[in-house]
Amino acid sequence: MPATTLRVNGRTHTLTIAADAPLLLILRNDLALNGPKYGCGLGECGACTVLIEGVAARSCCIPVGIVGEREITTLEGLGTAEAPHPVQAAFIAEQGAQCGYCLNGMIMTVAALLRRDPHPTEPAIARALRYNLCRCGAHVEIMRAALRAAGAVVQP
Repeated sequence: MPATTLRVNGRTHTLTIAADAPLLLILRNDLALNGPKYGCGLGECGACTVLIEGVAARSCCIPVGIVGEREITTLEGLGTAEAPHPVQAAFIAEQGAQCGYCLNGMIMTVAALLRRDPHPTEPAIARALRYNLCRCGAHVEIMRAALRAAGAVVQP
């Protein structure tokens, strides 16, 4: 197997891995990043969402070999406990989680949305989140958190 170079959360990693390995497994197993979750394994639930060059992507169904050296951002790279990203801060303030399993996907999807549209409408947020599944029913809090984040994010 050839060496693969990945840029994750601002750091470069060189790994010897199969090019067809799902990005999610590399992030979790090789790089010990627990933000992206294994949910459905089919790219349908959103729990595994990461940002690739700022665009939300389902890491469970993306072969690591096609990522190349594009910047990957996981939940861990979005903000820190001391300085959370505005989306993370909004989810905390609005208690936008119940069990928390979907939280990674919700936060990463909202962060990607706000990157391309700093002032989305409520229907635009609902459209962006429509394929992120939450089994606990925290949808009201999630929407409030996304709306709060939309008011907090200031784009250059």
